[in-house]
Amino acid sequence: MTTNADEPATRPRRRTPAGAAVLREDVTEAIRAAVFEELAAVGYARMSIEGIARRAGVGKTAVYRRWRSKLHLVLDVVSAVAVGGLPVPDTGSLEQDLRLLYEVTARALRHPLASQILPDLQAEAARSPEIAEAVQQALRDGQAGVASGIVAAAERRGEIRPGADRDLALDLISGPLYWRSVVIRAPGLPKDHLETLSRATAQALRAL
Repeated sequence: MTTNADEPATRPRRRTPAGAAVLREDVTEAIRAAVFEELAAVGYARMSIEGIARRAGVGKTAVYRRWRSKLHLVLDVVSAVAVGGLPVPDTGSLEQDLRLLYEVTARALRHPLASQILPDLQAEAARSPEIAEAVQQALRDGQAGVASGIVAAAERRGEIRPGADRDLALDLISGPLYWRSVVIRAPGLPKDHLETLSRATAQALRAL
C-alpha cells in the first residue's frame, strides 16, 4: 500500500522507533525531487500534495509525515536551493570564502528548475502575506547562517573589526547576486564577475 511507503518490506522483531528515525532518506529525496518538477510544471498555485506524491511514486501519507503543508514542503526545498547545501566556507581568507559561497550559490540559482521556481514564489508572495513572510524567512535564515559564519571567521582572523553589523553584512554578501540572478533575471554573469564581486564585498565588509 502506498501509505506504508516508508516501512521496510519485513517487520523487525524489535519495536520500530517512532518519529523521524523511521523516515527513509530515499523516499524523502524522491519527494524533494518531485517538488522541483511539479513546481516547474504547474507552478505553486496549482501544485498539490497529491500531484507531488504521484510524481514521487509514494502515498500522500509519506509526504505529510515529513511536512505538514504544501507551503512548508516548498520552503524546505527553497531553503536548500538558497544555500546549495554549502557548509560555512573556511579557506582562511575572507575574499576566498566569499568566492566559494558565490560560486555555489550562482550555480544553484542557474539551475533550470530553480530559475522557474523562485520567480513563481515571488509572484505568489506578492499575493499572500503568509507566503511572503515564510519565503523571506526561509531564504534569509539559510543565507544568514552561512554569512554569519563567514563574518565570524573573518573577525577571528582580524580581517574585519569585531562587532560588525551582521544584518548589514548579510545584505552586502547576499544582495548583489540575488538581485542579478533572481530579481532582474540577467541571462548570465560577465566573465570574472564572481571574482570582482568577492573582492568588492570583502572591501565593503572591512569598511563596516
